[in-house]
Amino acid sequence: DVSPVVAGLIGATVLVVSVSVTVFVWTCCHQQAEKKHKTPPYKFIHMLKGISIYPETLSNKKKINRIRRDKNGPAKEGGRGNLLLEAAESGLMGPEKAPDGPPRVEQLPIKADYGDELSPDQSLTPGGSKTSSPSSPGDDVMLGDLTFSVDYNFPKKALVVTIQEAHGLPVMDEHTHSSDPYIKMTILPDKRHRVKTRVLRKTLEPVFDETFTFYGIPYSQLQDLVLHFLVLSFDRFSRDDVIGEVMVPLAGVDPSTGKVQLTREILKRNIQKCISRGELQVSLSYQPVAQRMTVVVLKARHLPKMDITGLSDPYVKVNVYYGRKRIAKKKTHVKKCTLNPIFNESFIYDIPVDLLPDISIEFLVIDFDRTTKNEVVGRLILGAHSGSAAGAEHWRQVCDSPRKAVAKWHSLSEY
Repeated sequence: DVSPVVAGLIGATVLVVSVSVTVFVWTCCHQQAEKKHKTPPYKFIHMLKGISIYPETLSNKKKINRIRRDKNGPAKEGGRGNLLLEAAESGLMGPEKAPDGPPRVEQLPIKADYGDELSPDQSLTPGGSKTSSPSSPGDDVMLGDLTFSVDYNFPKKALVVTIQEAHGLPVMDEHTHSSDPYIKMTILPDKRHRVKTRVLRKTLEPVFDETFTFYGIPYSQLQDLVLHFLVLSFDRFSRDDVIGEVMVPLAGVDPSTGKVQLTREILKRNIQKCISRGELQVSLSYQPVAQRMTVVVLKARHLPKMDITGLSDPYVKVNVYYGRKRIAKKKTHVKKCTLNPIFNESFIYDIPVDLLPDISIEFLVIDFDRTTKNEVVGRLILGAHSGSAAGAEHWRQVCDSPRKAVAKWHSLSEY
């Protein structure tokens, strides 16, 4: 016994809900279909000895599976990770670092927390630093050869580059009489496609066998592109040593009929072509009575353009090392769309006086990206393993001037 008015209201409500649900389901299905058939303007697939560590599905959200290889076992797939960022974060760690989490250091209990922000106009000791050039072998040293192949996938409009091996590399580590080589590759002139291989330990004849597939590159544009290979040797205590470079214009390469195998001599790096990584201003102050180190990330300037918009979304990650082991890590907030960010964020660490000679502080300036991998823009190390004379001098002034905040500008090194 329901009145006609109530029955009408119930019927109208049911009709409205049914229509809304139908429209919502249709919209979701339509968007899903569009994403499935839409090819993004750029994406690459990385093959490590035949194992894809990037998914084949072309979507905006890239799931990255970490590949861990044991010396005497098959490849194991780990959780989600960031290959470039994880390699940078472990730059000072020794080979004895456990794969699951940072190592434990019982004899140095350190805590870090946010402190009060510094005003931009607060007076601090000004300073500067000279731009240190990357290490490179002498002119009379043979730098070896690099073997790679170039192919093109017409159905997918993809350029396929396989970095195979290198021969006759020079010795960069005098202690082991060997090198820890890896290769960074960039497609010029846009410099949007930046990739790198894994590091191979203690070898002068590395076999990488890694394939990089770049989607969204029309075949008609290949003649205007140049492949730039930068051969480096990993150094866990300072800036990685630059062995040399290989420049390959694709104007003389025709992969239309199949894979083209190439071997090129590694030449000494042209320093004039190096891109500045910008500068970072940091302040350090040590209180000997409280045995506390205050680290302030002030600001950065002249950072390289990392986004299509010509800007960047930088933040700074601060890692503290005791010897070779990382014992603390913190990071600043992300500053959106700027190449000259102002952070003004401080971190406090309890460090005993007698352990100061073995402490290093690493600053990683990182470009935040919501859809792809965060990329390391540049690196600065102060302390026991400082890679530059300016960094060592800054640390000496902090230790010799207790209770005084010493701020300096430092040039960022390329990682």
